[in-house]
Amino acid sequence: MYIRDLRTKLGDTQSEFAARYHIPFRTVQNWEAGVRTPPEYVMRLLERRIREDLVNRKTATLPKYDPHKADLPKRGGYIGALSWLKAVRERIGEDVVFALDEALMCHGSFGGRSDEFLVWVYGSDSVKRFNGVVVLGNHVSEYNVLNRNGLLYTDLNRTISDALANESLLDMQGVTEAFSKYYYSNNESFHGLSVAPEYQERFDALAKEAIDYYND
Repeated sequence: MYIRDLRTKLGDTQSEFAARYHIPFRTVQNWEAGVRTPPEYVMRLLERRIREDLVNRKTATLPKYDPHKADLPKRGGYIGALSWLKAVRERIGEDVVFALDEALMCHGSFGGRSDEFLVWVYGSDSVKRFNGVVVLGNHVSEYNVLNRNGLLYTDLNRTISDALANESLLDMQGVTEAFSKYYYSNNESFHGLSVAPEYQERFDALAKEAIDYYND
């Protein structure tokens, strides 16, 4: 598949595509104009990443309690977020990658809420047999996945991008708190964090909110 075909499937301009995958803009132009041809391994990697990005563009709806579904362990019954997440993973019984608030708990930047009901994950649609589980996507790139004591979770860049993509459904308190902690623990800098071009404006606004978070 040609680079232009991959790019248009995402709906990106050349500059947006270049920024999304950290490719020099001139390189993307040369590839599409046929001046140069990307190495085969680069094409395979791009195709895989784009396929995952397209699959994960799901419209999530928040689940309501269904008495016919199985229940997960309740957050209030555990001391510490990680012990709860381990119990959740064991109850689910299959591999999932924790996302959003649950990823932030794994990062240690958000403690969660005692009445937590929603559990955000990447994984098989079969995990929706449990109450409260929201499947963001069936796949996420291994480059965006971290492991803490056997718990798989999205890195901070992916977590922030997911939060901005699902902001209309998400309580942003955890993300703002985590963003703020990152800023003040990294010499008052957001260096190292980035999002896809379409979320940049909201990222900048969230950055300002995060700086003011502990000052309010």
